[in-house]
Order: sequence, then C-alpha cells, then structure tokens
Amino acid sequence: MSKYHGIIFAYSDAPELGDLTRERTVASLPFCGRYRLIDFALSSMKNAGITDVGVIMARDYQSLLDHIGSGKDWDMSRRSGGLRMLPPFGLPHAHSGNYGGTMEALNAVASYIHDITADHIVLMLGSLLANIDLRDVIAQHETGGAEITAICSDGPAVGLNHHYLLDENGFVKDIHLYQGDDPKALKSLEGYIIHKDVLLRMMEETAARNHYAFHKHAIMGFLADGGKMDVYRHKGYVCAIRTVEQYYKASMDMLVAENRREIFPTSRPVRTKLHEEVSSYFGETAVSRNSLVADNCIIDGEIENCIVFSGCRIGKGTKLKNSIIMRGVTIGENAKLNYLIADKYARFSDGMELTGNAKLPTVVPKGTSI
Repeated sequence: MSKYHGIIFAYSDAPELGDLTRERTVASLPFCGRYRLIDFALSSMKNAGITDVGVIMARDYQSLLDHIGSGKDWDMSRRSGGLRMLPPFGLPHAHSGNYGGTMEALNAVASYIHDITADHIVLMLGSLLANIDLRDVIAQHETGGAEITAICSDGPAVGLNHHYLLDENGFVKDIHLYQGDDPKALKSLEGYIIHKDVLLRMMEETAARNHYAFHKHAIMGFLADGGKMDVYRHKGYVCAIRTVEQYYKASMDMLVAENRREIFPTSRPVRTKLHEEVSSYFGETAVSRNSLVADNCIIDGEIENCIVFSGCRIGKGTKLKNSIIMRGVTIGENAKLNYLIADKYARFSDGMELTGNAKLPTVVPKGTSI
C-alpha cells in the first residue's frame, strides 16, 4: 500500500483564456500537438509510483472526462483504488458550479479524503505546465522533518504569484500573497505534500470559519500556529497558464529543443490518451520549418513556427506562420494566417487572411467556419 495519495485540482476557471475555455476547464486545454495540461500532473504522479489519485472537477468537465476516461493510459485503472473523478457533488444546490477556493473544493470531497488510507497527500494543479520529479520531492519530504513540503520554482520569484520567504534553516517563515517580482522569495507552484491529519485539521478549521482560500487562510493559519513547512525547488521549465498570451508563449516555447527536453525528459515520460492514427502526409508543395506536426495530417502548404495537432488539413499555396491549430482544423488553399490559435474543427476558406501578434494572437473558437 502506497504511503502517498494524489489529489489534482482540475476545477480552475480562467476567464482570461476566453473562447479556449468556454466549454472546457483549463486542465483539459490541448497542448503541444497531442497532450492536455492535466497530463503533466497525472504523469508526475504515475512516474512517482502514485496510482491512487482523485481529480477534483467543477462545471464544464465533460471534456476532461472524455480525455481521462478510466485512467487506463496512466495505468490508474484499478479494481481497488486507482483514479477517481470527483465532480462538484458537495456544493450547495444553489451554487453556481465553481468553487470559491481550494479549501471549499477539498471540503466538498471531505468524505473521499477521510477514506484515504495513505499517510500523506500530494496536491497538484491540473493546469500547471511542468514535469515535476515527485520521487525527488517525496525523498526530501521524508528526510526534511516538516509536516508540509511546498513545491516552488527554483530561482528568484517573478510575476504575480504566491511567494514564500525562508528562514536561515531553509524553512518557510512567511508567505506573501499575489506579489510581484521578489528576488528574496521563491514562487509557489501550488503543489504540496502534506500529512493527511494536517490537511484534515485545516479543512475542519476553515470550514468552521466559512473560509475558502488555501493560502490566505489554511497556510497562513498553519504558519501562524508554528507549523513547519519545507520547500522543494523545482529546476526546469514551468508555466502556470491563465491567459491566452501565456498559453501561446508556452506553446511556442516547445519549438525550442531545450524546453522540450525539460518538459518531456525520457526519464519521466508524459502519458496521454492514445489515438491510433496514420502518419501525416506532406505533399510535393509542402514546406515545414521549425514546426511540430502530429499524426494524420495532410500538409500541402507552407508552415513555419507552428504546432499542428492531429487530423489537420492545410491546402496548397497556404502560408501558416507562428500559429497553433488544434485537432481537425481545415485550412483551404492560398490562405495567409499568422499568429493564430484555431480551436478544434475550425474551418478556413480559400484565400483567407488573418493575423494577430505574439501578445494578442487571433483566437478562432471551436467549430467556427470562416
């Protein structure tokens, strides 16, 4: 029996992603030609030998269910334990369908957490792009002597995030919420290993006070009471995707070999839902420069600095640059498209011209015909 049980938060809502998450959660957002963002958390769990995992969902979770299924592709389909999908059945009847915070999400599945037999619980975001070596995190947690180990990004904290300040012994002495750049702090990746009894105590205390926030209420209260928290420094590429610009940049970063090696190391493979498809076909007039192309595509035009998902069709004379086109997108002939994010099954007519920019790429919603 494993001493560790995983919980992945896949309920996050990011209005800044607009049409990309209109009918899906951030965790089920397609990425890099064949993956979904939640694949990285699930794979980190699997690579560390954690196969008992609960995925906390909120509304618009059909896409997530379709992708994960029984968890077979991550070797989490078990008769006993394995993967459990946890919809928002613990919310009040009049609730909008979104959790007010992480502690509300945890308390909504309190009966599930009480039944966990493992001593420690690993908490991770389903929307974080990172390949975290949880075996290494666990090894540090077991020798560090702290009740909680927080996973942080190595190096100085940049951007608007939760930041941890450390004492002279390397343990957390304070947390700053939603702070900007701070060279003396570490940026939280909102991943934790926590003793089950400590988590249950946090849940009970926040529920009694009608508090919802994990960091503002639970973590701050834990530190104020003298709780001991260690930090693990994750070395490697990481991106918390909350905006269209962040999604676009993270996708384009995968065209750089060094970034791909950090996200997809051979020692910690990233698993995803398998699609049995034929190889892609490049016609006589096709040109591909610095692009990632998935299976079952027919390319007759020119692509440059692009990520092309499976089942796409790109017609003759078309020039596609600096773009992400998701599964099943069809582009006619002699089109000129630049800085574009086309969601699944979008269609573009012959001669179409569209352009955005790296800060504000043009987003075409799923199934749209132009």
